[in-house]
Amino acid sequence: MSSNLSPVQAWMLAIRPKTLPAGAVPVVLGSALAAADGRFRLLPALVALVCALGIQVATNFINEIYDFRKGADTSERLGPTRTVAAGIISEGLMIRVSVGLMIVVFMLGMYLVYTAGWPIFLVGVLSLLFAWAYTGGTYPIAYSGLGDIFVFVFFGLVAVGGTYYVQASDPGLPVLFAAAAPGAFSVNILLVNNIRDIATDRMVGKMTLPARIGGENARRLYVLLMALAYLMPVVVWKSGYSAWGMLSVLSFPLAYGMIRKLYDAEGRALNDVLAGTGKAMTVHGLLFSAGLLL
Repeated sequence: MSSNLSPVQAWMLAIRPKTLPAGAVPVVLGSALAAADGRFRLLPALVALVCALGIQVATNFINEIYDFRKGADTSERLGPTRTVAAGIISEGLMIRVSVGLMIVVFMLGMYLVYTAGWPIFLVGVLSLLFAWAYTGGTYPIAYSGLGDIFVFVFFGLVAVGGTYYVQASDPGLPVLFAAAAPGAFSVNILLVNNIRDIATDRMVGKMTLPARIGGENARRLYVLLMALAYLMPVVVWKSGYSAWGMLSVLSFPLAYGMIRKLYDAEGRALNDVLAGTGKAMTVHGLLFSAGLLL
C-alpha cells in the first residue's frame, strides 16, 4: 500500500460503509416480518445478515477492480477515493480478498441451504454472480443502465424475501410489498452515486441510468422511489400486518431533506446526499421493522 492511510483505514475506504445499509436493512426487515408471523429463527437470521453484508462488500471490491481496469476511476472522479485506482491497495490483493470473501459467503450460505432447501442455493449463486457481473465481464450490468433494476431485485425483493424464506418459508405478497421499500432506497443510493458521476461515466462509456436519461430525470426517479418506499408500510398494514409499521413515516424529514439537497447539489456535494440517503434508509427500515413487532 502507498499513502498515509493505515491498512485498516484503506480497507474501510474500500468497504464503503455508507453503502452497507443496502445489505443490512433488508435482512432486518425480513426477520421482523418472520417474527411478526411467529416464525423468527435467530441463527438463520444472523447468517443471512453476514451473507448479505459479505455480498455487498464483495460487490464494492469487485467494482473497484473492474472500474480501475475500464478507466472509470480517474483523478477527475468526484466521489470518494477508490483504493485500487489510487494505488492504495494493489489490484492483485483486491482480487485475492474478493475471491476469499465470496468463498466465505458461499460456505456460510450452505448452512442456509441446509436449513431452508435448494431454492436458497439458487438465490445464493445468483447473488454471487450478480456481485461479479455488476461491473465484471464483457457486458457489465452497471455499464448498461440496467444496474438499478438488478439492485431493486437483489437488495429488495431477494434480500427481504430470502431472509423471510430461511426462517418461515413461502413469503407471500405482503413480504414482497415490504421488500419494495429497501429496494427503492437502495436504488436511490445508486442513483445519487451515478448522478454525481454522469460526466466522468459518459467519458469512459459507463452508461448508467442517469448517464442515459440525464440528471433531471434521474432526480425525478429518486423522488418517485422515495414515495414508493413510504407507501409500502401502508400497503403492508392493509395486507394484515401491524399498523405500527407506519412508524417509518417518522423518518420522512430525513428523506425530504435529501430530496431538497439532491436538487440543490452538484458534484462532490452529492456525496452528502448519498450518505444521507443511507441514513434515511436505515431509520426507515428500523422503524418499519420495530413497528411490525408491536
